[in-house]
Amino acid sequence: MTLLSTAPFTPSHDPVADAEHLAARLSEARQALRAIILGDTDVVDLSLITLLSAGHGLIVGVPGLAKTKLVETLGVVLGLDTKRVQFTPDLMPADITGSEVLEDNEAGRRAFRFIKGPVFASLLMADEINRASPRTQSALLQAMQEHHVTVSGHRYDLPTPFHVFATQNPIEQEGTYPMPEAQLDRFLMQIDVTYPNHKTEKGILMATTLGTAQKAHPVLSGAELIAAQNFIRMMPIGESVVESLVSLVRAARPESGEAEIATQISWGPGPRAGQALMLATRARALLQGRLAPSQDDVAALAVPVLKHRMALSYRARAEGLVIDDVITRLAQRFI
Repeated sequence: MTLLSTAPFTPSHDPVADAEHLAARLSEARQALRAIILGDTDVVDLSLITLLSAGHGLIVGVPGLAKTKLVETLGVVLGLDTKRVQFTPDLMPADITGSEVLEDNEAGRRAFRFIKGPVFASLLMADEINRASPRTQSALLQAMQEHHVTVSGHRYDLPTPFHVFATQNPIEQEGTYPMPEAQLDRFLMQIDVTYPNHKTEKGILMATTLGTAQKAHPVLSGAELIAAQNFIRMMPIGESVVESLVSLVRAARPESGEAEIATQISWGPGPRAGQALMLATRARALLQGRLAPSQDDVAALAVPVLKHRMALSYRARAEGLVIDDVITRLAQRFI
């Protein structure tokens, strides 16, 4: 097991010292993740940014690209209690939130007792979320937004921190249910996992089929993650960065964007997208050891934060446009 080189983070009254200490701790966590998750480093960074922003992530990729391994490793490295739910067409909402059972108590009387479901975890993995019915998918809506569930009229608070990472297969759509836009908007960003290049794939084969595979080890704790999330909300952000961010989000809407964009987009991101982008830019800056975000952070995060909150028009799809390209052009124009 690798020994930690930096003491656990404890907030002080010196924001600069806190930023440096947090950046060092996050660097350790990133190195521990990259030692297990080989390949695209952006996937690891975007996953960390999602958690540091106190958000939820939607991981999209074909089978066999270590999506499940990524979430499991995140849970270990960040010291989070992790549970997994395999979404299937017969999955019911109670299978996620929990249910009440009737049983005899010590006094011989019958009473209902609530049995918590897998949603009561710091990190919940919803594997192949689009294979469950919309009714079951919507069971996560309240939990993701309000951090509590209601069963039989009773409220049950979820643990802190609480994050959902859902996976989705983009190619096998038979027997799947499209995710409602309201639920897609709950995800802070969409993380696309692509095929590794030749060199990386060769390294993966060697690392996973020879000898004993390397195992992840804890680096951070849930308390440190919460402290980092609180610190990120206090990080300064320049007026020019905020102006670029707001302009970008507004330009992605057909009602307020340019005429050319209005014909390409059927619906665009709401204010929650701007909130997500504000937090994510701060988290990216801290992850790179900077105290304040820049316009480069906004440009780098525009696609993963906005793409699942927008839809191309029929005309744009007929012309072969891709949502990523539309967002990239908007970012180049307004940042």
